[in-house]
Amino acid sequence: MQSKSPLSVLIHTQAAIYGERNALLFRDDAEKVWKPISWNAFSRTVSCVSNALLALGVGIQENVAVFSQNMPQCLFVDFGAYGIRAVTIPLYATSSERQVQYVVSDANIRFIFVGEQYQYDTAYRVLRLSPNVVRLVIFDPSVKKDSQDQMSLSFEEFLKMGEGQPYAEEVARRSAQYDIDELANVLYTSGTTGLSKGVMITHRMYRSGIAAHEHAINLSEKDVVMDFLPFTHIFERAWSYLCLATGCTLAINRNPADILQSMTEVHPTCMCAVPRFWEKVYAAVQNKMAESSPVQRMLLQDALRIGKAYNVDYRMRGLVPPVTLKMRYLFYERTVISLLLKNLGLENHNFFPTAGAAVSPVVEEFIHSAGLMMIVGYGLTESTATVSCDRWNQRISVGSVGRLLDGVELSFGENNEILLRGDTITKGYYRKAEVTALSIDADGWFHTGDAGYMKDGELYLTDRIKDLFKTSNGKYIAPQMLESKLVVDRFIDQIVVVADRRKFVSALVIPDYQLLEDFFAKHGIHFASRRELCENPEVNKFMMYRIDTLQQEFAHYEQVKKITLLPEALSMEKGELTDTLKVKRPVLYQNYAAQIEKMYEE
Repeated sequence: MQSKSPLSVLIHTQAAIYGERNALLFRDDAEKVWKPISWNAFSRTVSCVSNALLALGVGIQENVAVFSQNMPQCLFVDFGAYGIRAVTIPLYATSSERQVQYVVSDANIRFIFVGEQYQYDTAYRVLRLSPNVVRLVIFDPSVKKDSQDQMSLSFEEFLKMGEGQPYAEEVARRSAQYDIDELANVLYTSGTTGLSKGVMITHRMYRSGIAAHEHAINLSEKDVVMDFLPFTHIFERAWSYLCLATGCTLAINRNPADILQSMTEVHPTCMCAVPRFWEKVYAAVQNKMAESSPVQRMLLQDALRIGKAYNVDYRMRGLVPPVTLKMRYLFYERTVISLLLKNLGLENHNFFPTAGAAVSPVVEEFIHSAGLMMIVGYGLTESTATVSCDRWNQRISVGSVGRLLDGVELSFGENNEILLRGDTITKGYYRKAEVTALSIDADGWFHTGDAGYMKDGELYLTDRIKDLFKTSNGKYIAPQMLESKLVVDRFIDQIVVVADRRKFVSALVIPDYQLLEDFFAKHGIHFASRRELCENPEVNKFMMYRIDTLQQEFAHYEQVKKITLLPEALSMEKGELTDTLKVKRPVLYQNYAAQIEKMYEE
């Protein structure tokens, strides 16, 4: 693993080792095949990008924006920029014009690399309004430019500016003067509060994180890794850099909606994901079981039961399973479980890092029962992703977020708030000294806003301090904990708890519309629209019964008493979700204020 190789030369160093081996895979949608990019080709393109950026006049530590969905070009620009000590600022592919304009202004950006038509159209409007932006570079050759656009280049035209390495001496000079504490990225968070802050990520933070993971996970150059989350997200970004430093092959999934198809085409060994992805997998398997014949259902249920006993009750606890249990598990692993994983494209599985939100214990147990090694972790943009994660060779407890990464210091502050310090922790927010001072105290501790505790060397999260609700009766509610328990029901797609300063807990529920319609159709009840479905008393009674079944373990004051079924899913377009699909509660509560108030009418 090239943990000590600077990002500025990482790709070139790996190319010297791996040569014509595949570094990247991408799907050619026209030919419907996955095509490889070798380490040598990767290195050549990165060198070309470094030279082309110098041709454009990009300065040392100048900010360059990358506004695109996942594409190989995103990595070309990243590492090309690092080669000349420039800074890349990734923007989510779904960012609005207002969000792009804010980042362009805040970071004084002159050059924006864009992916497809939406990103081009949005960035071009910003270019026309902003005196800062002087050039767009377009990744996708199918993008149609505005008829008046004289400021944009195709990526191919851009690369031609660096052919022959006309600035090779300057690239070498800058690279030699590389400073490990210089900025690599500024990552703008799209927080649930709406305040966007640029988290400063240095080369030291990445190098320290890569080195610390050598002892935490079992990754090797043999792994084929699916990139599913956006490179803009620190989880995927830091993970991808770790994989490249290890010599893995990265399969870049361009469209998130295609992920299930991509998995069956590439058969990845690893993939980082948020819990929402595994909740969908869990729901899909539950639906499949419900539709199966009694014999098939019994076999799968028994396979998962044996899998839980073998993997969760014994192996995760560091215990040796009885021989009879092991034999039964191996039988199911070769038959029922093998077929299940093959249908998902995960038959070559190694392990799957999962973080970004609370993981439901039911879902976590299911994944392990199916023989998949889910590595649950905890981290933030401000910590270069990983703070803690499950370890291969140590006890793993369902519900924990693993053990601290080497080099990370952790302490607990007021209200059990998790405080962090170390080389992977940010020194602050870009050009926001006052906000930085509120988050990092005089002793250098970063205040996460998350509460938790340690037990037997494992970290447990209890709640997000800022998200704690206090009912009008003075009782505290942790909404995320409740939501993670309820969303595992296969008829629930999303659920958002309402409780702050209210008499009791209620919830806005986005059901699985198709599943509900099919269920009631079998009972002779049909609906003309989703709204009619969601307003039907029998449907509401059915959904409330399922919620009551799941929430029995909670105290009476924590339980959901009333629900409202929403006829449409939450969306980023309406401002209800962040780019990482976290709920913006204030926006949601405003959009559905009338429905919420109705639940509290006497």
